[in-house]
Amino acid sequence: MIRMIPPARVLIVAAFAACGAYLPAAAQEPMPPHETFTLHSAALNETRRINVYMPPGSSTVGAAPLPVLYMPDGGEQEDFPHVAATVDAGIRAGELRPMYVVGIENTERRRDMTGPTTVESDRQIAPRVGGSAAFRAFIGDELIPEIGRRFNVSNERAIIGESLAGLFVVETFFARPELFRTYIALSPSLWWNSDELVRNAGVRLRTTPAAERTLYLSSANEVEDIVPATARLAGLLRTMAPAGVTLRFEPRPDLRHDNIYRSSAPGVLRELFPAEKNRP
Repeated sequence: MIRMIPPARVLIVAAFAACGAYLPAAAQEPMPPHETFTLHSAALNETRRINVYMPPGSSTVGAAPLPVLYMPDGGEQEDFPHVAATVDAGIRAGELRPMYVVGIENTERRRDMTGPTTVESDRQIAPRVGGSAAFRAFIGDELIPEIGRRFNVSNERAIIGESLAGLFVVETFFARPELFRTYIALSPSLWWNSDELVRNAGVRLRTTPAAERTLYLSSANEVEDIVPATARLAGLLRTMAPAGVTLRFEPRPDLRHDNIYRSSAPGVLRELFPAEKNRP
């Protein structure tokens, strides 16, 4: 099922990002109360710092298990503050379903968010690239079970990412679709490895199992690279998506790569996770 969403009317503060790159958020950016812990990863052979926003009432005895929104770029100096604040505000306003937000702080971002590449210029963006499979194993096999042990969570999981993190979201949709029910990719860097994810999407879709899941795709005004690749991927999904998969495709030519995350995340999250009273 395809849903085309008209451009939003409200712009929020710009994010600090560049195509295929990442710049951290402001050091003193406000954020709601949250818990932080560290988790050693056998898959990555390193210890990772994890930030968890807990919605109001989630620790009450007898409270129902709640969904979880996972986010790469989830450090306190990265995108965790504005996403956690957006979710907290939406819940308190009665517009968003209560959910946890799990932010994964970066160590080697470009290593973790990218798959293998044969393109020499891709390899030049960082000392190490191509580690997305190990990062996905960390999330799926180590972090998700740890979150289940520590918090009262349901089996409903989502993931959100922008730029290279958006590339990781799309790759995970194909590589391990069972990990999440909702995939949100904002201006994904699908140019990686000469558009490999898009070029081979048809083959992958033919072997993707039918299941209830949603893929949200958007692109800003990056007409030379991200816009064409995202549109092609949406077209393939339109004709080949397995049963149960819902595509929500929202081109956002009114936005830029450096502000699409902050500008669109509030509306996107309210659209995908409305409060019970607002659900259709």
